[in-house]
Amino acid sequence: MSYTLLRGQFVIRYPDLPRQGPEPDGDTIKFLPDTPALVETLPRRSGRPPDINRRGISVRLEAIDALETHFEETYQDLKIATAARDEMVDRLGFTNVVYFPDAPNKVQSADQDSIRGHVLSNGVDANGRLIAFVYPGDHAGPDGSAIFVDEATVDRSVNAALLSAGLAYPAFYATLPADLRTHLAEASRAARSAQPPAGVWAMSTADPNGAATVTDLDALQQLVLWPKLFRRLVPYLASGRTDFDGFDAWLRADPVHRDDRLFRLDVLEAANMHDVIRGAGDTIQMIVWPEDMVIDPDPALPGSPSGPPPAAGDVLVVAALPDPVGTDRGHELVTLLNVTAKPVDLTGWGLLDAAGGRTDLSGTLASGALTQITASSATTLGNRGDQIVLVDGSGNLIDQAAYRADQVRPGRSVCFGR
Repeated sequence: MSYTLLRGQFVIRYPDLPRQGPEPDGDTIKFLPDTPALVETLPRRSGRPPDINRRGISVRLEAIDALETHFEETYQDLKIATAARDEMVDRLGFTNVVYFPDAPNKVQSADQDSIRGHVLSNGVDANGRLIAFVYPGDHAGPDGSAIFVDEATVDRSVNAALLSAGLAYPAFYATLPADLRTHLAEASRAARSAQPPAGVWAMSTADPNGAATVTDLDALQQLVLWPKLFRRLVPYLASGRTDFDGFDAWLRADPVHRDDRLFRLDVLEAANMHDVIRGAGDTIQMIVWPEDMVIDPDPALPGSPSGPPPAAGDVLVVAALPDPVGTDRGHELVTLLNVTAKPVDLTGWGLLDAAGGRTDLSGTLASGALTQITASSATTLGNRGDQIVLVDGSGNLIDQAAYRADQVRPGRSVCFGR
C-alpha cells in the first residue's frame, strides 16, 4: 500500500515556551512538516480534520501502543513507559534530553529542540493526529510523493524497532495493510516468546496468560497491561466503581469510545471490545492477544467528510461545446476531469457562466474519470466567448476556463490546454 511521504522536523521542545512544549511519549511525537498543506490531503476516516498549527501536528506511531506516561493524570509502569519514550527520541537522533523534575513529561533541555526526519502517513485519526511510520533524517523522494511501504520499509521505522524490542504493545487498526500487520505481529510474538521475554512482555498481565487483580486506580498504575485496556479502566475506576461486575455493560453503553468494533483473527469473527475482555470482582483479563485483533477506526459522525476537502485544481474544466449542431439550448456541454487519486462527490457543486447562470451538479466522479455535463436552461455558453466557473458545495472556486469567439465552431468542442 502507498503511504504519503511528508518531510519535516520532529520537535520535542519549544525554545520560547519550554513548559508549554510537546510531551513526547513512546508512540506520539510532534512533527512540523515542510509543506503543511500536504497534511490536508490525507484521508480522514473518522471525519476529523488534522489538528495542525504553525508549530506542527502530533504524530501517532502506526501499529504500536506504548505504556502511558500521562493519561488523565495517571500513568503506567514508568520504567518501561519512559524507556519506550527515550528509545524513540534516541532513534530519531535527539541527544542529552533532560526533562523538568517537576514536569517530567516536558523537555527542559536537549542538544536539539528539533531534528530533521520524515513520516509515511496514510491518514488522520479521530483525534486529529497523523498516523504514520516515522524515520530519522530526510527521504530521497519528493515531498508529498506516494511511497509503497513493504516489510523492509517498515523494518527501518522507529515503530518496528519499538515493537521488536518489546517496548510497545501492538495495536493494529483496519487501515494497516494486512501484509504489514502479519509481519509486525510476528515481531511482537518474537519479543514475547524471547527468553527472557523482552520489555513489556516480562511483566505483562491481564492477558491470555493470566488475569490481573485491580483494587483501585493506584493498583492499576503499578501494572503492565495493554494501554488500550488501561485507557478504558481509568475512567471506569475514576467514576467510583469498586469492582468489574459492571464493566461489560459499561463498555457496551458507548460503542464509539469504549466498545470498539474489531475483527478477531483467532476465530475469524467480527466482535467488539466487550467480547475480548472478562471482568468480575477485582479481576480483569483479555482473552485475545492484541496482535490477533484488527480494530476499526472511530466512525465519522453523520455528514462528516471522510477525506480532505476538495481543493482548487482537483477537478478541471477541460472542454466545452458552446455551439452544438442544431439547437444550442439543452445541448451545450462542459467536460470535467477528476485529476486526483480519489473519487470526488459533486453533490452541491455548480457550473456558472459569465452572467452568473448556474447548472447544479450531482453524482460522484471517479479518479481520473471524465464526465460531460449538459448545461441547464439557466446557463448559457455564449457563441461570442464566455467564461465557465466550477465551484464546490461551499462556493469555493475549483476551476475556471474561458474561450473566445474565434474558437467557437459549430459542432466542435473547445479544448482548454492544461
